[in-house]
Amino acid sequence: MSGEPLHQMGVVALAKALAERKVSAVEASQAFLGRMKAHESLGAFVDVNEEVTLAQARKADALLAAGNAPALAGVPIAHKDIFVTTDFATTAGSKMLAGYRSPFDATVVRRLAEAGAVTLGKLSCDEFAMGSANENVAVPAVGHDKAVPVQNPWNRERIPGGSSGASAAVVAARLAPAATGTDTGGSIRQPASFCGVTGIKPTYGRASRYGMVAFASSLDQAGPMARSAEDCALLLSAMCGPDVDRDSTSYDGATEDFRRSLDAPLKDVVIGVPLEWIARPADKKALELDKTNPGPSECVSAVFWEAIKVYEDLGATWVPVHLPKTSLSIPTYYILAAAEASSNLSRFDGVKFGHRTKQYKDLADMYERTRAEGFGDEVKRRIMIGTYVLSHGYYDAYYLQAQKVRRMIADDFQQAFKQCTFIAGPAAPTTAWKIGEHGDDPVADYLADIYTLPASLAGLPGMSLPAGFDKQGLPVGLQLVGNYLKEAQLLNAAHRFQQATDWHARTPEGF
Repeated sequence: MSGEPLHQMGVVALAKALAERKVSAVEASQAFLGRMKAHESLGAFVDVNEEVTLAQARKADALLAAGNAPALAGVPIAHKDIFVTTDFATTAGSKMLAGYRSPFDATVVRRLAEAGAVTLGKLSCDEFAMGSANENVAVPAVGHDKAVPVQNPWNRERIPGGSSGASAAVVAARLAPAATGTDTGGSIRQPASFCGVTGIKPTYGRASRYGMVAFASSLDQAGPMARSAEDCALLLSAMCGPDVDRDSTSYDGATEDFRRSLDAPLKDVVIGVPLEWIARPADKKALELDKTNPGPSECVSAVFWEAIKVYEDLGATWVPVHLPKTSLSIPTYYILAAAEASSNLSRFDGVKFGHRTKQYKDLADMYERTRAEGFGDEVKRRIMIGTYVLSHGYYDAYYLQAQKVRRMIADDFQQAFKQCTFIAGPAAPTTAWKIGEHGDDPVADYLADIYTLPASLAGLPGMSLPAGFDKQGLPVGLQLVGNYLKEAQLLNAAHRFQQATDWHARTPEGF
């Protein structure tokens, strides 16, 4: 076909070209498989099977030829290696699950396949989705003989964010039109910000967790990452829906078309800007931020206020709001998430599936050696913290108190939503840091989640969209947080912003 190259097409544009038979699904898959091969040095894919991909593409072509193809027929997509799949290995980035092949597909994977999407492969992630940089990886990427951190396409010396860093990286590098991710404490929004792509975490329960390798069950949520809000709306419509027979936390509401109000005007929209997240330098009434939240960098702050000006030009207004428990979100999250991780990961003991140590004396020794060999340092750290806060004598002091604070954080949002339509803020305090820069300091990674954790703890929908670049040419994301089940509202606001700007259309040099 003539015109725009395939890899520069977003999901909506490519789906349209496929439906109009301007390109075949096989041709589209081959084009992206070729780009994946050419850019293996990025370290993004951990499993690829061209035969499976092309077989799915041929099936999509048959549906397209018959004239009864679903919305995503033939559109290539890559899946984070946290979703189980029958045709590709699922490792969750861990030696513990090296080579594991699931007997079933995760609901999110199955629904996208039913919508016609073609799977390109599985994507690297922080081990069991525990990390903010995609550096906690134990599984070698395709083309590599050892585990490597995923590189940020905008600067190969920088991290892409985590734990869905590879998902953001392949979309930014145009190795896939879209990818799935999971967001426990910001793992869709933060890497989307660092890689200059659009990503959305829906309301907790919107997307089924069935077949998602569990980290923290009350926080984990699946979502799409793509070029634009319009693309994400199409993907999210396919991904979401009730799955109560398989997932007890699934929202039992009707399936929605999240594209229904993309072009709605913003004249009556009021944007809430939390003073605990960001304040204008000239605002004498700005709150003084505490040591755990020094505020965003100068470049991030400048980009944010430019984005607010765009919204004002589109007819929206903004008001200051308060989220006073923001600084408590980090300790609250890292108590609750660690406690749930300790419980969820107890199943990996070498008995039923996964890694088993080769030499052991007895059952207890097998447990100890298996888990010592199979888990990485960050996973062990969180298991130990979680076990501690759940232990007798500490449960009330830590875990129970954290649950109470979580409720207070959720209540703060509800008070804020009385004054505004949705909340806007930075997705992260800085742009992407250098690979290895944080060294052995996990707290530095934890502090980078200060603006994404509150919405996760409250179970609210949130998204990040490209809003500019810093002085080093690194992307800066704008975070939008809506009230429960208001994904369509967020996508509308993001789409209108992207109609007025072109930050989401930028491509890293060399890709």
